[in-house]
Amino acid sequence: MTSTTADETSIANDDRAREMRRVRLPADHPPVRSGRIGVLLVNLGTPDGTDFRSMRRYLKEFLTDKRVIEWPKAVWYPILFGIVLNTRPKKSGKAYDEIWNRELDESPLRTITRSQSDKLAGMLAGLGDTVVVDWAMRYGNPSIPSRLENLRAQGCDRLLVFPLYPQYSASTTATVNDVVFRELLKLRWQPALRTVPPYHDDPAYIDALARSVETTLAGLDFEPETVLTSYHGIPQSYFRKGDPYHCHCHKTTRLLCERLGWPQDRLRGTFQSRFGPEEWLQPYTDKTVEELARSGMKRIAVVNPGFVADCLETLEEIAGEAGEIFHENGGEHFAHIPCLNDTGPGMDVLETIVRRELAGWI
Repeated sequence: MTSTTADETSIANDDRAREMRRVRLPADHPPVRSGRIGVLLVNLGTPDGTDFRSMRRYLKEFLTDKRVIEWPKAVWYPILFGIVLNTRPKKSGKAYDEIWNRELDESPLRTITRSQSDKLAGMLAGLGDTVVVDWAMRYGNPSIPSRLENLRAQGCDRLLVFPLYPQYSASTTATVNDVVFRELLKLRWQPALRTVPPYHDDPAYIDALARSVETTLAGLDFEPETVLTSYHGIPQSYFRKGDPYHCHCHKTTRLLCERLGWPQDRLRGTFQSRFGPEEWLQPYTDKTVEELARSGMKRIAVVNPGFVADCLETLEEIAGEAGEIFHENGGEHFAHIPCLNDTGPGMDVLETIVRRELAGWI
């Protein structure tokens, strides 16, 4: 007598339910697919190319998002359309060109996010065809609406949306959810919906970060005197309005330091990528790197816990620009610790969170 696993029983029940629905439909009923669960991984976004037109299209979508730039349109749009979109595409395109994946003709973020989706699908393959994993970008392609439609067409009437941001901010997590919610407004038959909450203090995430730091540092030919955790910044005004991002970042740094068993002064939190005249969260990464070098520090490393995949902000801004700043001001050894990307530890985090958030559905 053979035993039946819980997964096999669940798949069989889903198959029977779909068969019963199919049998009960009248002969003239339009074809309907249902009974499946969609998991949608969503990252920030990417241009389709490094040329001026592609960069302008991408930046326009990004910088017209009211969650990203909260200034009144009457103030912001003349600056955006009169200056920014006429000057920044060339500069940003040059920066993207330095990290572009030539083989696939796409940004590293797109390459890595696709791989994360494919690997997660493989890790969930034991659930049969019940769970469908897909990926999208908040800005650029593939768009969230296009992938939601793809999941709906495959019969997904339950949906788990996973904004790939460990620390919550209205300018990242919330704007992903905004698009999803707006798309559901258009549907007569809406899927049941869940969104993944921030996981800045999740033990699996903290442990994966620590293992990544330990592995990278063990492979260096020098020992950093200090390590910086560099997060993408947000304006101070967003924090004062109640955005929890600043607190989430500091908690991640504290927990990572504790997990590594380091003294508090060996791991320092900083913020990068500020834009415009407003004051942003501090201390600034570039200024901190410069000050450390000028103070006589010779060896540092930087890790980006807020990014689940290497991208322009990690590869060009940190591994490139920050390293140059350090060396130009007297530093000797600089290392960038890669993001978790689609590594084993990184994928373990995504699988752990997805399985937990799907509880009750699988």
